[in-house]
Amino acid sequence: MAESKTTFAGPTLADIERAREKVGIVAQVTPMESSRYLADFIGSPVHLKCENLQRTGSYKIRGAYNRISSLTDAEKAAGVVAASAGNHAQGVAFAARELGIKATIFMPIGVPLPKLQATRHYGADVILRGHSVEEALRAAAEFSQATGAVVIPPFDHIDVVTGQGTLGLEVLDQVPDADTIIVPIGGGGLISGVASAVKQRAAAEGRTVRVIGVQAANAAAYPPSLEAGTPTEIVTSPTIADGIQVSKPGILNFEIIRELVDEVVTVSEADTARALLVLLERAKQVVEPAGAVGVAAILSGQITNSGTTVVVLSGGNIDPLLMQRVISHGLAASERYLKLRIMLPDRPGQLARTAELVAEANANVVEVQHTRHGKGLQISQVELELHIETRGPDHRDQVISKLRDAGYEVRVEQ
Repeated sequence: MAESKTTFAGPTLADIERAREKVGIVAQVTPMESSRYLADFIGSPVHLKCENLQRTGSYKIRGAYNRISSLTDAEKAAGVVAASAGNHAQGVAFAARELGIKATIFMPIGVPLPKLQATRHYGADVILRGHSVEEALRAAAEFSQATGAVVIPPFDHIDVVTGQGTLGLEVLDQVPDADTIIVPIGGGGLISGVASAVKQRAAAEGRTVRVIGVQAANAAAYPPSLEAGTPTEIVTSPTIADGIQVSKPGILNFEIIRELVDEVVTVSEADTARALLVLLERAKQVVEPAGAVGVAAILSGQITNSGTTVVVLSGGNIDPLLMQRVISHGLAASERYLKLRIMLPDRPGQLARTAELVAEANANVVEVQHTRHGKGLQISQVELELHIETRGPDHRDQVISKLRDAGYEVRVEQ
């Protein structure tokens, strides 16, 4: 990281302590669960900060409530406006309802139905505008200019950062001996708040705590920004971790992260899908992909020599249809889901024989496609596509060997 600035840009520890009193009115102190599976993986204790169990399903309520509760009476009377495709929308809607303030939320057309319904359930007026968050943000800015409603930004505001910092205080209360804290990064609101709280409190106690940020590789604006020394806009690619798909760091957030965050790593889509599956199976936690990237960093081997480690599970708002797809990707990434193409002679009994061989290998066929019209097929051949559940890499190899030993031409599809 670059050299620290002489004047700290973020909130003081006292600011965050005061915010905790306000935020505590609505936000729960979420559980801290230990993970033996991840501890065995890295050889040191690992704890999961379950902010996926927070009210509204994510940490966003902290910053939103702290910002909105800090408005003047005149600003509160004018109402608030925000733009979001998910967690920020719900956080603002909930906080505004609790404070008796009118909230208008702009969301992109096509936003997942559960997120749309939840935001409306919390009492906000939801307006669908545009096909991206950027278009919704422009619409929110225009609405603010026309009505006087106060824009509540998702990350780039000192009150928002201070509210998110209350999570850092909770982490150290629950795991006083934490050596490393791993936090997802989108625009940087959460990690800049957590790092502000943790670094200052640790320094007051005469010790150090590492803070590591994690971004989705398809939307990683911080590594090039930190290298350039200034917030840099990138072109993002589609990612299942859409909750942290931000093309440019927040200005305030960047300054805090450059000064306080020890390292920023990135994780692939496969790593993230695998992490979500591990959290479901091993920790019994429903976590959205953006909230699982810290675990993905551990599983991909990027977190080493970390001592007692806390991973922030930042949210749990996942569309069931997306969960279905992500689980499939996670199974494939863990080599527990196998897709095979097999060339068969076009004669009776071949389909049944391949099914018998898979069964003899104690694997389970979940889907079959059988065609005579595949590209490159001889007139006397058919192509069989099998989707098979296995128990892992060794079992996967056993299934393939079983079929090949029987004389079948087998091609493994990625």
